[in-house]
Amino acid sequence: MSDTEKDYYKILGVERTATEEEIKTAYKKMAIKYHPDRNPGDKEAEEKFKEAAEAYDVLHDPDKRSRYDQFGSAGLNGGGFSGFSGGMGMDDIFNMFGNIFGGHNPFSEGFGGYRTEASQGSQGGNLRLRVKLSLEEIAKGVTKKFKLKKYIRCPECGGTGAEKGSAPETCPTCHGSGSVMHQRHTILGYITTQTVCPTCNGEGRVIKHKCHHCGGEGVVVADDIVEINIPAGIQEGMIVNVPNKGNAGRHGGPFGDLQVVIEEEPHKLFVRDGNDIVYNLLLTVPQAALGDTVEIPTLDGKTKISISPGTQPGKVLRLRGKGLPSVRGYSNTSGLGDLIVNVSVYIPEKLTAKERSALETLRESENVKPAEKVKETIFQKFRALFD
Repeated sequence: MSDTEKDYYKILGVERTATEEEIKTAYKKMAIKYHPDRNPGDKEAEEKFKEAAEAYDVLHDPDKRSRYDQFGSAGLNGGGFSGFSGGMGMDDIFNMFGNIFGGHNPFSEGFGGYRTEASQGSQGGNLRLRVKLSLEEIAKGVTKKFKLKKYIRCPECGGTGAEKGSAPETCPTCHGSGSVMHQRHTILGYITTQTVCPTCNGEGRVIKHKCHHCGGEGVVVADDIVEINIPAGIQEGMIVNVPNKGNAGRHGGPFGDLQVVIEEEPHKLFVRDGNDIVYNLLLTVPQAALGDTVEIPTLDGKTKISISPGTQPGKVLRLRGKGLPSVRGYSNTSGLGDLIVNVSVYIPEKLTAKERSALETLRESENVKPAEKVKETIFQKFRALFD
């Protein structure tokens, strides 16, 4: 998840473990709160209305949600998700809104009665970690261990924030609900609005006797060892989301996530192209002209390939299944990319007298001069580079 990427769970105000029904309920409340009919001319409310619909579109779909949880928005690419810039307009959002309410407009039916339960503490913040991987690690998948400095639950109070022998008490303002209700009369009828309780900040509880160790926050800063399993085939820029390995939440609130951003280390022999890897094979003039058997590296060792006599520079050889696996299990029938061998031919820059004499003998030979058909083939390959 990039620094500017939206957190769909945060937008809807739900935990990452939320059920489908909880996600639906949260979307209802957001959609009603920011509906254009209720906020005429309010562009900020309209944007929040759109964001809520975007979040619901991803999180209520099991497949999209699974890919988003694992890889962030990168996991949605090519998976049928277009977002609002890709064609989902206000008409689509209103249709989705109407379907959620069974075709009814809640504003025409005496809006009110919606109430959220008090949150048990604040959601812990997410952590972001950049991890560099070699192609060999990407090919097999790897488990990494890191020591992170982050917020953990206070060992003295267990995360409650209350001193030993005491406990948080029900908020006297909201009576434990975490919110207060206000009702007003408008042209749309009576509209009840719900705001966070100013006394307990939405937690429904207050702490009279604060823990001396954490100052009533329920969290302290400490080192934590985190083990991360990174799947094979991962790509630069992808994000592996590790649930509940981020910061602990205040007052016993849920943990945030650890978001691992993948970086690829440049390889000294290979260049990655999707799931394929490219290797440049440099042949001598005799090898290209006479043919040979040469040994080349792969990601899991070495292998031998045959070079046909008369091999031209720029010829491409493909070793099936010697590339990288797809992170989602598909690339070709084997689920693996290929090792692509690009052939180059080395022309010596300095010659001995004997070498020069040998080449002078060949200079006028018809066999070393390219035929017109060969010239045309090479030119077409050259033209294709620009097409």
